[in-house]
Amino acid sequence: MTPRRKPASQPRLLVITGLSGSGKTHVSRALEDLGWFCVDNLPTALIPRFAQLIRATPDLKRSALVVDVRERDFLRRFPEVFDETRRMGVAVSLIFLEAGERVLLRRFSETRRPHPLAGFDQTPLEAIREEQAALRPIRKMADLILNTSEYSVHQLRNYIGEHYDVRERGSELGLTVMSFGYKYGVPSEADLVFDVRFLPNPNFVRGLKRLTGRAPAVVRFLERQSETGVLLKRLGSFLGYLIPRYRREGKSHLTIGIGCTGGRHRSVMIAERLGKTLRKPGHSVSVRHRDLRLE
Repeated sequence: MTPRRKPASQPRLLVITGLSGSGKTHVSRALEDLGWFCVDNLPTALIPRFAQLIRATPDLKRSALVVDVRERDFLRRFPEVFDETRRMGVAVSLIFLEAGERVLLRRFSETRRPHPLAGFDQTPLEAIREEQAALRPIRKMADLILNTSEYSVHQLRNYIGEHYDVRERGSELGLTVMSFGYKYGVPSEADLVFDVRFLPNPNFVRGLKRLTGRAPAVVRFLERQSETGVLLKRLGSFLGYLIPRYRREGKSHLTIGIGCTGGRHRSVMIAERLGKTLRKPGHSVSVRHRDLRLE
């Protein structure tokens, strides 16, 4: 799932929220570096006033707010205030950041910062679960849900740069081809998902199990399968049809997910080949293997 591109003439307000420790501050800093005006921890009641301000101030036409449970009235007032802001002639979108419990616990341990909901008689895990439950209604309102569990700070900044860079880039379309394993879940940021689990699995071939889809032996094994060539040809043709139409609609970035069981062999090889096929003038292509290190 990728954020929709808003009309260029309309002021844009991106509201960033989500679980504590999921990377909201890193997203805000990345946006600031890309030319956005960012405000952290604005009181919920002031969001409509801020929307009025950016509508009247050209320098603030790309603005972002970080709002979350640190503000006392956030949970109670945010849904109503957000709906009010959507009706104000500003292109408002909501991005919700989250991460797995183990990842959040590790991040709080590394930073030595307490969870904002943690009390004297509450463990960090209990506080995380309390926040997850409290934020479920707001999560359902989001235009984009981004799980940052497998993102380093650098990768998160790159993601924000690919999707929210407001600097002039002409008509270039950014493409990300992402391999993943279905056993770890479908990436929420993928616009298109292709399942390649029908291809013969190198995991069950002696000598290939511990290798990856980048290894020459795995590549040769998959190249010998007749389905591989047919798949790559048809994928290339299908995307060759779709991509110009996405560009015509003003889309600035497209994420293409390629999934196999564990994200180690088949999806990696296909993603690498597809990335090479898509590299042509007018396209900026990056290839990412989300789950390669997990297998």
